[in-house]
Amino acid sequence: MRDTAGSIAEIYTLGTGPWTMTPVTRGALGQIWKLSGNGSSWAVKELLFGCDEAQVRREATLRDSAADLGIVSPRLHTDRHGAHVSRLDSSGGSYVKLYDWVDGGRADASDPDVLDWFGRTMALLHQAGEGAVETPGDWYERCPDDADWEDVLKKVRDAGLPWSDELGRFIATSAPRLAHWVTPSAPGGLVTSHLDLQPQNVLVGPAGPVLLDWDNAGPISAEREFARAVYVWSGRNEVDTASARRLARAYRDAGGRAVITGPESFSMLFATDLNYIHVQAECAVDPAVTEAQREFAGRQVVTCLRNLPDLAAVSRLVAALDI
Repeated sequence: MRDTAGSIAEIYTLGTGPWTMTPVTRGALGQIWKLSGNGSSWAVKELLFGCDEAQVRREATLRDSAADLGIVSPRLHTDRHGAHVSRLDSSGGSYVKLYDWVDGGRADASDPDVLDWFGRTMALLHQAGEGAVETPGDWYERCPDDADWEDVLKKVRDAGLPWSDELGRFIATSAPRLAHWVTPSAPGGLVTSHLDLQPQNVLVGPAGPVLLDWDNAGPISAEREFARAVYVWSGRNEVDTASARRLARAYRDAGGRAVITGPESFSMLFATDLNYIHVQAECAVDPAVTEAQREFAGRQVVTCLRNLPDLAAVSRLVAALDI
């Protein structure tokens, strides 16, 4: 990766080096690398499935607006041409984004101080992005239909993947139960927000928590993002009602206005989980991607199938916040 590191340093005018790049972690959309040289480090996100440059602009705009309200996040750097995303090779190389490097550990969702921070942060995000008029993307508002599931299940079975029966049982049972609650949101109450507010996207460093991974920034129902965030931050199916109430109280105290009304508030949660399983199952049998990408996708399917949202847990969460 030495040549790649040098190319990135040149694109972002970081200096002469020498430069090294080491892999850090792989996410659904990209590989994170640590770029080091001249006594400094940066985070490089290599986008594995192409790039929507308009989406990157939304990310940069929201991140900057949130920073003005005091939300700490890694700075998204511009290259020598002023762009927030760069292509390493004009003939088809990877797209990359360059961020400040952040040292820290993963946020502990059981820590009361972290829950207070997150509740306040989500309220500020919703203030920074209030008044959105764009329609939320289908990823958050719709989910695969019967034909979509039948098609991908046939491909998985034809490929002989070991989790095909597990996928089939999910399609026959859990998928329709969750899909029942997935609907387009009403026009009011939309905000431009982060859309992936999970503990894994927060690092706690020497100066406190830092919010990462703004790639999905866009319009969403504040109620639905709030509901999904409360679910994932309060133990998912192992609901910790005290944590849920603390988070919700911090959100309200900071001016957050979203309120959970029932299972319908969790439409975003159900839609994103269903769509993620479908997309990863498709990727697991896609001959156009690398073997490593297919294997990663298969592991993601199995993990998600075994950690599906439980409607009973959601009901307990609704009851806990009805105070």
